[in-house]
Amino acid sequence: MAKAVKKATKKVETKVTTPVVETKVATPVVEAVKETVKEEVKEVIAEVKEEVKKAPAKKAPAKKVAVKAEEKAPAKKATTKKATVKANVTLQFADKSYTEESLTAIAKDVWTYDLNEKEADLKTVELYVKPEEGLCYYVFNGDVTGSFVI
Repeated sequence: MAKAVKKATKKVETKVTTPVVETKVATPVVEAVKETVKEEVKEVIAEVKEEVKKAPAKKAPAKKVAVKAEEKAPAKKATTKKATVKANVTLQFADKSYTEESLTAIAKDVWTYDLNEKEADLKTVELYVKPEEGLCYYVFNGDVTGSFVI
């Protein structure tokens, strides 16, 4: 194994010690290649410019397709539905139990029978329950206030 390492080392040493082509000789060749490449690039650029002049007529229909795709995208967004959370509120105290619906029904009865108003005139109902007082305070349509016993 040591012999194989020595042979590989000798090969590397010979490659490193071999003289590299001097840059003075290679410089004219590199410059000639650069000039050739520049000329070819100029030709390709000229060809591309000609094709670009012809291409605008073909690109116009592509824009219409893109617009149609954008018009279809909002339709997908409209079909998504947000999840709704249903809440069931129940107030329990002193061996009594009231739900949101039962308190709202009592408030509507107060509006109709105690205040002698039409049920159709009732737009908003705000209820504030104070169990320690045994009362439910109400605000009807933002201006009529009062309370009832629960």
